[in-house]
Amino acid sequence: MTAEVLVEIENVSRSFGNRQVLRDVSFSVVKGEVLGFLGPNGAGKTTTMRILTGTLAPSAGRVRVGGIDMLQQPVRAKAQLGYLPETPPLNRDLTVDEYLDFCARLRRVPGRQVRAAREQAKARCGLQEVGRRLIGNISKGFQQRVGIAQAIIHNPPVVILDEPTVGLDPIQIQEIRALIRELGQAHSVILSTHILSEVQAICSHVQIIRHGELVLKAGIDELATHLTGAHLEIALRRPPPADQLSGIPGIAALHPQGEGRWLVTFQAGADPTDALVHSAAIGDWGLYELTRPRLSLEEVFLELAGDEVPESAPAQEQAA
Repeated sequence: MTAEVLVEIENVSRSFGNRQVLRDVSFSVVKGEVLGFLGPNGAGKTTTMRILTGTLAPSAGRVRVGGIDMLQQPVRAKAQLGYLPETPPLNRDLTVDEYLDFCARLRRVPGRQVRAAREQAKARCGLQEVGRRLIGNISKGFQQRVGIAQAIIHNPPVVILDEPTVGLDPIQIQEIRALIRELGQAHSVILSTHILSEVQAICSHVQIIRHGELVLKAGIDELATHLTGAHLEIALRRPPPADQLSGIPGIAALHPQGEGRWLVTFQAGADPTDALVHSAAIGDWGLYELTRPRLSLEEVFLELAGDEVPESAPAQEQAA
């Protein structure tokens, strides 16, 4: 059975004056998918999110949410979305209940259904005990939950979260991550973040953008197969001279690890495994281990994004 596609971005580009910040970006998100959207500062994440939420028009291309064109029918398309920006749009002088009722009305929830929608959102976000408290008097973690509650109060098929755990303590981060995983069971979720460990903990798919172009979209467990380079680890009881080993076709670099162990680097499409095994047998090198190491998401990011790995604490992204 084919999964339902809820978000479609086709050949989207965006320029500011003479500077092009997005170039022919295309991707889709299906129901039940939690997509981690990664990229270094200035890569184009914020611009993509603004276009997707309908707050910025693309210079070229089209966006459809729930099959509805964002430019042709913006009100209907935006009704399919729930959005939590990096700074939640909270009114600190309202109680949680008052604020969520207000958000429900903004989202055109019928009057007779407002209370039920509010109570359902509170239950999903763990806010039952703070409904009558002023938003300005609850903790940062609860405020973030209120921000998520306003994004889902109209039960949209697509939820977009921009840095949802910024500024939270470790316990609050774990609670918000658990909530996002739960949301992913009933919605399509797009998560923009700088925190690589967060993507590994929450997301089913990862997308990396660099200089306004998508360089990868893959399942979280498929990332290593998309690297521009690849690696082998070998162990030899009677290793040959390094120049003889490096002369095997396909080997780009050797990194000695000590005690007859080497990390072998090769380019994609030039896998030297067979030639290495053949040479080891003929030369009686005593090959007793040959493995392909599992790379971390940080290493994947470095290979594909070509920039420094984002810090564990997210920084404010540039306008692009």
